[in-house]
Amino acid sequence: MIKAAGVAEVTDADFDAEVIGADLPVLVEFTADWCPPCRQMGPVLSALADETRDRLKVVQLDVDTNPEITNAYKVLSMPTFMVFRGGEPVKSMVGARTKRRLLEELADVL
Repeated sequence: MIKAAGVAEVTDADFDAEVIGADLPVLVEFTADWCPPCRQMGPVLSALADETRDRLKVVQLDVDTNPEITNAYKVLSMPTFMVFRGGEPVKSMVGARTKRRLLEELADVL
């Protein structure tokens, strides 16, 4: 997986601890190595993580190596972005987007 700088990678094994149990809202990018739009999102997620550090946790989950969580949330397209707050998914977005658009879409959860 192409890891975005400053963005943690989560797995099936630590998803509950890192995402469900997080104090802050968490933006999860469901991603894959073979997905060109996912690669485009790397710099965007890094910038977003840096800008929202105290209000939002940004993580990536590789769908190919973490089928359990991917299937549990019925993720079919890459990239899919899901926001979790209080352990529940509260928002879902599919497809690459600019940082500005992502921030606009996240305004109600930040």
